[in-house]
Parts: sequence; structure tokens; C-alpha cells
Amino acid sequence: MPWCSARAGIRARTMRNNLFAGRIPNLIPHDNNGTSMRYLTKTASAEDFATQCLILGVFDGKQPGASIAGLPASARKSILAALKKGDLGENSAATLMLYGPPGFKAERVLLLSLGEKKSFSGKKLASAMETAIALLNKNAARDCALLMPEEFQDHNEAYAAARGLVIAAEEQLYHFDQCKSKKNRPKKPLGKLTLLTPDRKRANTLKKAVKHGSAIASGMNLAKDLANLPGNICTPSYLADTARKLGRKSTRLKATALTEKQMQRLGMGALLSVSRGSREAAKLIILEYRGGKENSRPVVLVGKGLTFDAGGISLKPSANMDEMKYDMCGGASVLGTLQACAELELPINLVGIVPSSENLPDGNANKPGDIVTSMAGLTIEILNTDAEGRLILCDALTYAERFKPAAVIDIATLTGACVIALGHHTSGLLANDDKLADELLQAGMEIRDPAWRLPMNEDYDKQLESNFADLANIGGKGAGTITAACFLANFTKKYKWAHLDIAGTAWKSGDKKATGRPVPLLMQMLLKRSKQIE
Repeated sequence: MPWCSARAGIRARTMRNNLFAGRIPNLIPHDNNGTSMRYLTKTASAEDFATQCLILGVFDGKQPGASIAGLPASARKSILAALKKGDLGENSAATLMLYGPPGFKAERVLLLSLGEKKSFSGKKLASAMETAIALLNKNAARDCALLMPEEFQDHNEAYAAARGLVIAAEEQLYHFDQCKSKKNRPKKPLGKLTLLTPDRKRANTLKKAVKHGSAIASGMNLAKDLANLPGNICTPSYLADTARKLGRKSTRLKATALTEKQMQRLGMGALLSVSRGSREAAKLIILEYRGGKENSRPVVLVGKGLTFDAGGISLKPSANMDEMKYDMCGGASVLGTLQACAELELPINLVGIVPSSENLPDGNANKPGDIVTSMAGLTIEILNTDAEGRLILCDALTYAERFKPAAVIDIATLTGACVIALGHHTSGLLANDDKLADELLQAGMEIRDPAWRLPMNEDYDKQLESNFADLANIGGKGAGTITAACFLANFTKKYKWAHLDIAGTAWKSGDKKATGRPVPLLMQMLLKRSKQIE
């Protein structure tokens, strides 16, 4: 093709992409803190609360539980009469709708089966509420209220249950249709959920839980939106613009993005080698949140931001390659976590770093056998160009040293081996500090965003030996998740560090692809570090 024709073609494609990008709505959170509903708490009696739908939990399909047992006789009688007919199934999340039942101001009462009373938990409540929310969102009700079960006697249990059900409700309501010309949404969507309790002290616990849950869900929604966007829209520059918009939302948040020239001056040869095959310039996005004391060392979150990964010269198979737009879920989770922290104004210092690039095949792309020099001065032999995430992360981890961090956590969809090892339920965790690892494991367990620690020792380092450079970027077929972390460990020796491999947990097949994980895990850790929860 003549040079002038090729140049015209490039210009035409750029104009077309820019025109399409201009039609994509602003994905920075909007009203209601970026959630689909408003979440409130109220100290009130259930029978006197006016709502379009009151939700009451029932055990084993027939046992009313302590909350219903405490209702006035007239209200309790109508509920017991409905349960006696046996129309509510015993299975968890079974529902029975009552219209205008005597003794209630509510227009409707939805009886919701919570399963067996002896095994009742916050997780089961959240799961049942997902079903209730899905039902009501397709119904005519615009607002609803849940009488919080009194089975949660401990305030920490009540807090965790309430926060969990808010997150679960948002999971159910989330949809991504930003790129569709026609939106298939309910005509009268559910807009408000109120948690009811007659106990004022308990109401304060629920209020904090709702506030935290809404912020976490909002951060997850941002992470999902960014991850679900196609690669021609969500580019490194788009991520950088998103970070800047977040920075303008809070006086405590400062956002910057280093250009390729600035990274070149810093010696980030590993990161820049990945973007050589792309026409999209790489970005190093930095978000600094100052909520703690001035001299308090920050927690640094480093999120892999590969906005599309074709594998480079080591090209991936074409089947399901479209899902490689999710290779930036680590970076998306960092942005979502920073947003949630700013929304809650947590008293902690936090830094988010997102190295962002594309990995595409091109005449200038990395080739197997190439050797690059990292910011740390270590040389790396690139044996597989599809092992690019660790190349952009290693320079970002070196850059993190300048913040004198209390701890550094990197989050990355790094290895398919992690999916084989742990499936889609549990994130992989490796660390050079036992206390930090235990902190993350505990946080994940508490907020139902679990991780599992894998071993990492010198025996695995031998797999990364190179004949021609300080390191090879892959360690062979065995222990792929571990050797990837061992590679990163070479750049984290000056601070406490943990690595979360979220390749199996950041997204899933189906119509709701991105999950927003591990925003909950990270937020639970930060809430505890900032002493906002016990």
C-alpha cells in the first residue's frame, strides 16, 4: 500500500474510533454514590412503616423468627395465617407475595425464606436478598424495606450482614449496556432499600454498614464498568482520564499519569517494551489519597492495566481472545478501591499505581529472546511475549519505592495457572511478609472475597534463570503462578509486599462478566487498618 494511503487509513480509523468513543457515556459514578439504589436505615416498627413492599424473613418455610414474633398480634396473625397454607417453600430464597395484609401499612409484604434457622448466616441473608431484589426490580414496587432479622445479636455480625446484603443487592442490579443503542432496563426499577430495626443502637450499626457497603459496591461498579468496556474505548489514555476525573471528585485525591517520555527518563525499559507493538501510548497512572497523618506511610496498591492482551508475537489463540480486554481488571480494582476510600474519607494514606498498556503484535513489538532493562537495573530475557504483565508490573513496583510504603500489594490477572489451581472462587496470594499475608487472608474471609496463599521460596527461583540476562520472564510449565510471583519478588525486596493473582476471580463467563473483585477484600483490609471497623 502506498505510504499516503496507509496514512489516510490510519487517520480514518482514528477518526472513527474517536467518534465512537464520544458516544460512550461518562462512567465516573453518578447519583447515589455510583450505586443503582439508595440504601437507608430507619428506626421504626415494621408494621407502621409505609413502603411499597416490606420484606420479612422466614425460616424453614414456616418459622417466623424473632423479628416477626415481635410484631403486634394483628400483623403477626396475618403472617402466620399465610405461612400455615404452606405456599412458601422451605428452600432458601423462596418467596411469597402478600398484597395489603391486615396489620401493615405496607402495600405488599414479601415473605422470604432464609433456609434453616440453625445454619442461618449473613451470607445466606445476602443470597436470599439477591432473589428478592431481582423479583422486585421486575415488579411495580419502586421502594422496599427489610426488617433486619434479630438473629444477628452481635453488632459485628449485624454490621457484616447488612453490609453484605447491600453489596449483594448491587451485584444483582448491575448491568452493562453503555455500548448498546437500545437499553433493556425495567420501566419502573427498584430505587430504594431501607433496613428497619426498632433498636436505635442497632440502627447506628446498620447505618455504618450501609455507608460502607454502598461505597464498596460503588467501587466495584466502577471496576466492572471499566473492565467491561471494549479495548477500543478503554485504552491506557481512557484509564488515565478516568483517574483524573476521580481526582477532581475529592480534595484528598491527586491523580497524575506519566507519559512514555517520562517513563523512558526513569529507565522503565520493561514496561515500555510491552507498548512498542501498539499505537496506543503506555501510561503510568498514579493516584495519591491523603486521608491520614502527614508522616504516616501509605499503603500502595499496584494494579496491572493491560487494556488488551493479544499476546504480542507469542499470539494467543483466537477463541475467546475478546476476553483479553479483562487483563486490566487489576488496574480497574485499584481505581475502584481509591474511589471507595475517597467516598468514605478514610483516615489513611493510600497510593494507587496502574501501569497501563496494550500488548499487540507489530514489527516493533517484543520478540522471544529480546532482552530489556528494567527500572531496577535488572536485565530480563523475554522468552514469551505473552508473559507481559510481569514486565509492566516490575517497573511499577520499583517506582513504588519512592513512596516509602508501609506495604505494597499488587493485583493482576497474571496467570492462567491460577485458574487451574484455584478456579473462579478464590484468588491466589503470595507474599514476602507473613503478617501482611495473614492480614489479607483474614480480610478476604471476613468479606467473602477469599484468597489462598501459595508457597514461594528459593527453589522456584531456579526456574527463572537465564543464560543471557539476569532473569527470564517465564519459568516453564510447572508452578506458573508461583514463578510469576517469584519474578516480581526480585523487585520488592525493599518493602513488605503481597501479590494477588485474580485471573480466575476478576471476571466470569455469562452476561455479567466482570466481578469487581478484589475491591471488597482490599476495602476490608483498609477499613481495618484505618480502624473504622473492628
